[in-house]
Amino acid sequence: MPDVSRTEIGRRMYSLQKEKNVERVVERIRKQMGADWTHFSQEDQNALKYVIGEVWVYKEREFWDMVQYPRITAISVFDIIAIGRKSLSHEIDTQRTVEEATAILLPDEGKEA
Repeated sequence: MPDVSRTEIGRRMYSLQKEKNVERVVERIRKQMGADWTHFSQEDQNALKYVIGEVWVYKEREFWDMVQYPRITAISVFDIIAIGRKSLSHEIDTQRTVEEATAILLPDEGKEA
């Protein structure tokens, strides 16, 4: 069995933690959508997971506690999916992906001054 570096172990642990947290957020969104969740194809769900993963990487963990899941609508989920599709096709960069998705998930962020 080959030796695995601590760096590689750390990367794998981070990846697993990210995946677990993305699944947790998507599950909360799925529950919020109820019967509307059936309108989202597997491709839609993959784009949603991709965006949630990108936001998870770049936003502090407290961000997810501030998201008001009951305010998330099917239209906002479709908007996040559209952002994911643009990002996956390289029409927008990661920074813009995170900014646009953040504006949907937490519309009041950054408006305090």
